[in-house]
Amino acid sequence: MDRWRNKVAIVTGTSFGIGAAIAEALVKKDVVVVGLARSKYKLEELSKKLNKNKTYFHFYVTDITKEEDILKAFEWTISTLGPIHILINNAGIMRFASLTEGKTDQWKQILDTNVMGLCIATREAVKNMKKNNVDGHIVHINSVAGHQASAITSMYSASKFAVTSLTESLRQQLVLDRSKIKVTSISPGLVSTNIVVSALSSSESPYPDITSRTSKLPALQAEDVAESVLYTLSTPPHVQVHELLIKPVGEKF
Repeated sequence: MDRWRNKVAIVTGTSFGIGAAIAEALVKKDVVVVGLARSKYKLEELSKKLNKNKTYFHFYVTDITKEEDILKAFEWTISTLGPIHILINNAGIMRFASLTEGKTDQWKQILDTNVMGLCIATREAVKNMKKNNVDGHIVHINSVAGHQASAITSMYSASKFAVTSLTESLRQQLVLDRSKIKVTSISPGLVSTNIVVSALSSSESPYPDITSRTSKLPALQAEDVAESVLYTLSTPPHVQVHELLIKPVGEKF
């Protein structure tokens, strides 16, 4: 990780859970982190936690579903802190919106956040890396749902399948461009975060007991995913971890 010291990383979805854990793990390695999220309050709380000794964590209030927000966040980061070296596309939402009963606005929320936001951020990061001759690293926080379909979370799974495809598409494009920028997809199994609770609060779920059911299942911690991010970033320049799938011991799906 030494080559990333004092370099700039953008992490999307840093309000809580995996994003906050990734931001903290990077800051501990002396990486300058810009956290993007919608909640100014939660970003301020994270800033207080991470900036006790040195100011390595910055933030920019951003709605990842709005292109103008993303562009402004990148412009601020580049003009204030310098070229981007790392992008962690972590922002993501789940909705219990099936293909037969789901609402169109729920589908759009999922695709705008999990796919379009990721694509726009990736485009801007790669453009800046190329402009500054930076051999950077793009990390997509994917999911096991991006490798196996689910009737319960059909559109969420579809969005993560898209991330799996986009990872390979970007890898091939970077090869054609003779670029040494890396791209990695990290696909966790069940993680102990509030994504299920958030999905229930935003959806008319046909599975009212799913929170209690999932709380009893084996689960990773957000810090486990953050450690996997550090692992992929710490590989030597000639090594690219293309896909890393991690599950809690005993996971049944």
